Amino acid sequence: MPVMSADFRNNLDDYQRRYPEETPLVDLFRSLLSLPDAFFRTCSPGHFTASALILNQLKTQVLLVEHRKLGIWVQPGGHADGDEYLEAVARREVEEETGLSEFLSKNSILDLDIHPIPARKDETAHKHYDVRFLFFADPALPLTLSDESTELCWITVGNLKEFTQEESMFRMLEKAGALSDADPSNITRR
Repeated sequence: MPVMSADFRNNLDDYQRRYPEETPLVDLFRSLLSLPDAFFRTCSPGHFTASALILNQLKTQVLLVEHRKLGIWVQPGGHADGDEYLEAVARREVEEETGLSEFLSKNSILDLDIHPIPARKDETAHKHYDVRFLFFADPALPLTLSDESTELCWITVGNLKEFTQEESMFRMLEKAGALSDADPSNITRR
């Protein structure tokens, strides 16, 4: 078993201590680690991905990308492609998808999510075991749209429901403390 797997297991243990109610979910991530190709796209029926919730320092804005293939607004992220250092994967994806290279992060898991990816002409339906991190960036920094997205922009947390109804997005914001004064069900539309 590679060294990172031990580090990742420790990060999962830390996450489970912070969110004991998510133990069954953490166990699913641990079980995926037993597969030799869990960090590769070839692992079926699912594999590890990493993403980053990017907030401004005041936690009032979130940076989202409109995913070209899925047609939905999401946080930047992508496949591990063999890299077992998932925080580094999230960093790489942020740089590729937004052009940002200046941001702050800490190597602890913010959230875990397993979500289905529909079948497309070149791949079967599968699941992404997404390991999510919290990054902070300055909204004044220039952004660069990648070919993986149709749009990217900073969104006021209070207007998020205009862009997504994805429960996991609101869950991440809550864990990051960005919803401390606002119930996600009461977030207003423009």
